[in-house]
Amino acid sequence: MLYRLNRETHLKMMNPRMLSGQMQGKFLTMISKMIKPVNILEIGTFTGYSALCLAEGLPPEGELHSIEIDEELEDIITKYFNLSKYKTQLHLHIGKALEIIPLLHKTWDLVFIDAEKTEYLQYYEMVLPYVNKGGFILVDNVLWNGKVSTHIAENDVETKAIIEFNDFVQNDIRVENLLLPVRDGLLLIEKL
Repeated sequence: MLYRLNRETHLKMMNPRMLSGQMQGKFLTMISKMIKPVNILEIGTFTGYSALCLAEGLPPEGELHSIEIDEELEDIITKYFNLSKYKTQLHLHIGKALEIIPLLHKTWDLVFIDAEKTEYLQYYEMVLPYVNKGGFILVDNVLWNGKVSTHIAENDVETKAIIEFNDFVQNDIRVENLLLPVRDGLLLIEKL
C-alpha cells in the first residue's frame, strides 16, 4: 500500500518530494514500534505516507490524529487511510493546526511535526505541555537543504524560522534532543 501511495503521490502531486519516502518512513515506523504510543499527533499529513508509517506502532486502543491544512489532499489521504488495517484508529483533521490542536484535548506519546516551517516554534510550544513525560516529538526538515548553515537571504523567512526553532530547542531545559541527519534532518526530542 505504501508503494501505491508513493507512486500516486509522484504521479499526481505538484511537490512529491514532500512525501516522507521509504527510508524516513521506515525510521518513523521503527520509532513508533519502539515507543508503542497510545496517542500520536501528526502536524502536516501531505498525502498520508508518514501517518501510515507511524500507525504501525499503535496498540489496539491507540489513535493517530493527523492535521492537514490543504483540503485538496483530503481525498487521497482518506483513500489510503481507509485501505489501512489501522483505518479505525486514524483521524484526519483538515484545517489550521494552530486552531485544531487546542480542540483535541489529548495527551501525546509521540508527535511528528512536518508542516508550515514558520510555525514550528508555535507548534512545539503548543504541544509540549501535552506530551507525556518521556514522550517524543519528531521534527522534520531541521537541516532545510543545508540552508541552516549558510548565509541566509533577507527574505528567507522559512530558514530563519527553522534556525530560531533549532536554537530554541537546543536551549530548552525541558527536553533532550538529538539531530539525526536522515533525509532533510530529523530532530528527535524527548520530554524530561
